[in-house]
Amino acid sequence: MRFISPKTDFAFKKIFASSEHPEILISFLNAMLYNGEPTIQELEIIDPYSAGSVTGLKDTYLDVKAKITGNKTVIVEMQVLNVAAFEKRVVYNAAKTYSTQLKAGEGYLKLNPVIALTITDFILFENTTKLISNFEFTETEEKFVYPNCELKLVFVELPKFKKELNELETLPEKWIYFMKNAPSLEAVPETLGSIEEINTALGIANRANLTLDELNDVDKREMFIQDQIGSVMKGIEIGLQQGIEQGIQQGIEQGIERGKIEGEIGLIMRQIVRRVGDVTVEVQTRIQGLSAEQLEDLGEALLDFRSQEDLIAWLDAAG
Repeated sequence: MRFISPKTDFAFKKIFASSEHPEILISFLNAMLYNGEPTIQELEIIDPYSAGSVTGLKDTYLDVKAKITGNKTVIVEMQVLNVAAFEKRVVYNAAKTYSTQLKAGEGYLKLNPVIALTITDFILFENTTKLISNFEFTETEEKFVYPNCELKLVFVELPKFKKELNELETLPEKWIYFMKNAPSLEAVPETLGSIEEINTALGIANRANLTLDELNDVDKREMFIQDQIGSVMKGIEIGLQQGIEQGIQQGIEQGIERGKIEGEIGLIMRQIVRRVGDVTVEVQTRIQGLSAEQLEDLGEALLDFRSQEDLIAWLDAAG
């Protein structure tokens, strides 16, 4: 028994946006948004699943949109790659979903809350070990929530989840394990199968239950994602190599330049000693701190020096 990955757009929509099994999305949202509490009792999927062709593949992010208990709208995205301006896009999608509720001439009282749930296959927040992070408008000092807070952002970072199958206890843990590890399962484990909605989701994800066209679609989409990951990794590798080579070249150039300056300092110091006698360590240190241009100026000016006082006066003027 083999299962398709819920991270691909085809599988994600087929599992969570199925009009025939809304209980799957209800259970999943209760797990991610309400810590497994049965807060959501009913929902209406606004963007029902429909299998599309492979041509014109959607980018690596996926969307499901639903109306839930409390007259709230939830949008769900599964993001495989950490692309540029991703954080901005999450906020934009939430704000756009909120603002487009109103038709021309309608009042603001018709606006209802929007929750943006984003599942990432990469670590987004390096400064915390939290698996699920919640964001709302809060006062910066006293941290109280903005009245009737209408926008909420929830993030689930899959790489932070480390539990094994025998360690799963809560509904959120079981759903996250399903999201992360479904393709590696060889059968429906009792721990997951005991949750009716997850058992149904695994049935939908079972490759044996897909048509040949659906399997081809899944394989092409998984290959597309792997190609994108490979492209990013190759870009990083090339960038690192170029950075190393550039750093070595810059180091060589800087070393040569510094060698020239040190040589010039040595020459000028010998000329100064001949002109005004030995100088103090402090004066030597000040000369060593001069730029190449200042050293050149000093080389010309020292011909007029008659004493160390002339040298010190020049250094004071040079800053």
